[in-house]
Amino acid sequence: MAEIVTVERKALGLGDTVMALVTMNRPAEMNPLDWDTVHRLDRVFSDLAADAAVRVVAVTGAGTAFSAGGDMKKYRKLQRDAAEFPQFLADIHAMFGRIAHYPKPYIALVNGVAVAGGIELILSCDLAFAAESARIGDAHLPFGQMGGGGVLTLLPRAVGPARARELIFTGRLLAPAEALDWGLVSKVVPDAELIEAGVSFAREVAKKSPLAVGNAKRVLNAALEEGTGVPAALRLEREVTARYCLTSSDAHEGLQAFAEKRKPNFTGL
Repeated sequence: MAEIVTVERKALGLGDTVMALVTMNRPAEMNPLDWDTVHRLDRVFSDLAADAAVRVVAVTGAGTAFSAGGDMKKYRKLQRDAAEFPQFLADIHAMFGRIAHYPKPYIALVNGVAVAGGIELILSCDLAFAAESARIGDAHLPFGQMGGGGVLTLLPRAVGPARARELIFTGRLLAPAEALDWGLVSKVVPDAELIEAGVSFAREVAKKSPLAVGNAKRVLNAALEEGTGVPAALRLEREVTARYCLTSSDAHEGLQAFAEKRKPNFTGL
């Protein structure tokens, strides 16, 4: 029986560093985010976050879809269970929410259809690249559903309230160019180049200090996630930057390499 989630390590040509390519692997069902898949993704994402060789985690879907969201067939039973369905929502929120706290970039490589839980996974990642075949939307309301994995909270913050309302109320899907214009994805590439685009991004990240990358992600996400005001966010930025620059060997290595006109040798310390 095929694994519902697979992991492939893509070498970056920089020592032992890799990009971990996580693939949701139920192409015949358009890679639904059912409970088993949510638990499996959670374990995989957590393990990769702790792997020092992995500098970027990319997630995509097998076949012609990124993810069409929840398993509608299983929902017919699950949504009648007053204990199990709220727990499922809590688990998917927890899995998505942990991504922001992992100390390395998580990127969605969006191939084909990405709706409902699919767009919620995109919104939970640090950034997204789209293939030309991608079609991205919410698509809960056309089936009498409503978003429960974060789209109602995160989409307005990503694209603005009016555009989020349009996408949610109509259920329409965005073509890649429009998703790029809205800021939902940061790059559009031909389908055959999607994985390599992720690898190229990861290669650039791998040239940086992993400690600095993790600290930068922490500061970037804190104000967005916690809703802190600008003064509090700036205070966190000062504190984290000062601690890093004063105590990290990577910070001093970067300055030394600049002075000596050579590439830095970052160790993550």
